[in-house]
Amino acid sequence: MFATKIKSMTFQLSKELKVGIVFIIALSVLIWGLMYLKGLEIFQPKKVVFAVYDRVNGLVAANPVTIRGMNVGQVKKMYFSKKKAGKIIVELIITQDYPIPKNSVAKIFSSGLISSKEVEIVLGDSREILQDGDTLQALTESSLSDEVSKQLIPLKEKAESLISSIDTVATIIKDVLNKKTRDNLIMAVDNINKVTKNLASISSNIDTLVGKQKSHLANIINNVESISKNLKQNNENITNVLTNFSNLSDSLSKARIPTTIFKVNQAMGDINLVLEKINKGQGSIGLLLNDKKLYDEVAKAARDLNLLLEDIKANPSKYIKVSVF
Repeated sequence: MFATKIKSMTFQLSKELKVGIVFIIALSVLIWGLMYLKGLEIFQPKKVVFAVYDRVNGLVAANPVTIRGMNVGQVKKMYFSKKKAGKIIVELIITQDYPIPKNSVAKIFSSGLISSKEVEIVLGDSREILQDGDTLQALTESSLSDEVSKQLIPLKEKAESLISSIDTVATIIKDVLNKKTRDNLIMAVDNINKVTKNLASISSNIDTLVGKQKSHLANIINNVESISKNLKQNNENITNVLTNFSNLSDSLSKARIPTTIFKVNQAMGDINLVLEKINKGQGSIGLLLNDKKLYDEVAKAARDLNLLLEDIKANPSKYIKVSVF
């Protein structure tokens, strides 16, 4: 009886144990499957590193961590730093046994236009390898909307400035183009039309004049060509003339013209002095010219001499006696 109860309890315990073992196995398989789907394997070696960001731009836990496009882990969790206000600490699980330089950068970026965020590890050049618990440098890449905003904001500001300038110009034009100004513009356009017509008439007259005087213009051109040809043919003679002028100029420059002019001026001064003495009655010529009585006596003597000469011519025997022996 007692042995039968012991067997029955053993059978019941073994059945409950089997159920528990099956449940544990199933739970383990479920956990392993979930971890596998998330890219984490339970028995795979891994290390946890950190990165500190100012903003994460929509990054969430379980987002992939890549190196050159290859998945090497995932984001474990994110939380605000207690030591640095406003800073966000992101824990990264690295599942691949890849040597990552210690000065590498964990950059948050968008892998596509509508895809989720990723963390890309940009490898550095340090010889020290990243260890479990180390902190990477952090970088957040601007999203497409941020880049578009950066490009559109200057354009928006320029468009607003342009619209404001256009409004100002329109106001100025409206103020300037009043009725009086419009009338003046119409009058100016009419005057321009008249001037254009006059210019056309003048151009026509010039064409007519040129047509009529075409032969004369041709003759003038021919004469100019002839003169040019003569100048060309007499180039040597012209050169000689210029040479003679040059020699004459040299001769004049060598001559003592100032001395000669000085002597001429001195002689003219002497002549003026003599004339002045004559005018004053000084000297024989001065007395002869200025003394009327003397002049009359000289004139009378000249007349008497003429009468004597005439008498001698008329009666030579009266004055000359010829004796013939």
